[in-house]
Amino acid sequence: MSDKDDGRLDPSAVLPRLMQLGAVLNRSQLMERAMDRVGIPLDRPAVTVLVTLRMAGQPLRVGEIATRMQVVGPHVTRHLHELERRGLVRRATDPHDQRARLIELTPEGGAAASRYLETVLGWFTDAVADWSDEDRQTFGRLLTRLVDDLTARLADLDDHTT
Repeated sequence: MSDKDDGRLDPSAVLPRLMQLGAVLNRSQLMERAMDRVGIPLDRPAVTVLVTLRMAGQPLRVGEIATRMQVVGPHVTRHLHELERRGLVRRATDPHDQRARLIELTPEGGAAASRYLETVLGWFTDAVADWSDEDRQTFGRLLTRLVDDLTARLADLDDHTT
């Protein structure tokens, strides 16, 4: 019995599919289509800030937003100025540290992020609509595990090279 027949993962078969998924998401302009559909005239990073705050369900410090987006703080700060100017986010005092500021969604920003998420999640839901409940649950569990394990392995590589 070969590796491919014994149920073990064949990375050489998975990697091209992951690359194809990345290409499909980029080529389809998924984010841009969703932003157009819900009327959000922002660039990708700014929308990602809104979505990060919406999914957190609470105000966050700039550093926490950056960590969740896997970028550096100044990258987030640049986009916050535009989001504040448009009335989509605002700064609030951190109740645990009066010197620190939290970033929170305004009602308009929360509504825009919710519309965006509903649109994107609707497309993903439609894509797996014919899958069994078990297949959807298995896929979600394994995708989460893959991302978490790969992230940890890459962090280990980063730790050993610095």
